[in-house]
Formats: sequence, C-alpha cells, structure tokens
Amino acid sequence: MSYSLDFDTDSNSLWRIISKPGNLNQSHPFCKSNEVINWDENNRKDRLIYLNGRNYVRDFLTWDEGIGYTLLIGEENGKQSYVTWKIEVLNDNSSKLTITVCPFILAKLPKIFAIIPHLFWVNPRLKQYLHSVISGFQYHLETGNSIPRNHFGKHSWFS
Repeated sequence: MSYSLDFDTDSNSLWRIISKPGNLNQSHPFCKSNEVINWDENNRKDRLIYLNGRNYVRDFLTWDEGIGYTLLIGEENGKQSYVTWKIEVLNDNSSKLTITVCPFILAKLPKIFAIIPHLFWVNPRLKQYLHSVISGFQYHLETGNSIPRNHFGKHSWFS
C-alpha cells in the first residue's frame, strides 16, 4: 500500500524534515514519543511509541541522501513491516513524498485467504494511517508547529 502527497516546498526542505533524528515527535499524529537509539552514518535506529502504547523499533536499511530510505518497523524481535519513504522532485518549489508499506499483518495466511481481509480491512486502515502521517509532515512543514495528536482523527491501530 502506497500513499503520496505533493508539498509546496523544495525537495531539500522536505528531506531535512523527514531525515531529522526524532522527527516523528513533531510530525506524526499518532506518536507519543520518538526516541533515537542510534543515528550515525552507517546505523540508524529509533523507537516509536504510539499513543496507545505500541512500542515499535524502526531499523533503517538504506539511506539515499536527499531521496529517501527504507526501513523495517515492528515490535523488537517481532514481525516487521517493510517501509519505503521516497521524495520526488516536481519542480524547484514543489516535491512529492510517497510512503509505501508492505505490512506483516496476515502474512501467515495463504494469499487466497488473506486477499479479502487485506482489501476490506487492512488496506483502508493503512491508507487512513498513511494519509495522516504524510499530512502530519505537511502540517509541520507549513506551520512550523508540532502536529496535534490525533489531528486527523483517531486510528483504531495506534490511537
């Protein structure tokens, strides 16, 4: 599942905000806290605690300066979802952010049995989540303020 949003800002400004250590504290509407575990050139890892207490670790796999990154997210030593964050330059003053999530939920089920729950349960909730997350970055970038929690509505998985 992917979700994209156009930003009225250059790609460098967007990159600075999505690559800053602890950035979810200001930009993620379901984030209770985003603590850096490690943040050096070769190893980036942080902890995201959601409003409902879910405790996930984000382990960054690739880091393409100014373009995006990939990561695994999930409970420590638990199942992980694969996530891609990518910036696309639209012109000198605008860019697009796309987040793609390959969720681990229902991964144990055979595809034939998982397709219906994915279409009607997982995908709508994941789309709502991604819309809120990307819109939180837009809010922070446009206002300079931290996004209020649950600003776009509560989410059944993370609020």
